[in-house]
Amino acid sequence: MDTISLARELGKAIQQEEAYIKLHQVQAQADADADLQNLIGQFNIKRLSINEEASKKERDQEKLTKLNTEMREVYSQIMSNENMVAYNTAKTEFDKIINRVNAIISQSAEGADPETADFDENCTGSCSTCGGCG
Repeated sequence: MDTISLARELGKAIQQEEAYIKLHQVQAQADADADLQNLIGQFNIKRLSINEEASKKERDQEKLTKLNTEMREVYSQIMSNENMVAYNTAKTEFDKIINRVNAIISQSAEGADPETADFDENCTGSCSTCGGCG
């Protein structure tokens, strides 16, 4: 089997992962949550209003402060929504798997032993300050 075929098999395996399935279930729940979607819409409108006001030559600092406060309040409501909490939890768990897969592939491509290559949670992603992987 060639490398591309193996990558396609890996893609299929990822889609069978419990974390992948859970992520897509909670994402659908979040998408169907009308209150959450309304809050996200409000957040986006506040953000656009802030950008619009901030780009004016004669910006109103009091208005900007008020809009920022309102945007932070809406953001807090979004992040405390049970469907958003569930989504963020599921996303974190799925990202852990993907980080491991990517690390194993990258390290193997650089000559590491595929049996021992793995993700290091202390990795910053900056190779310039790294003492070495795995």
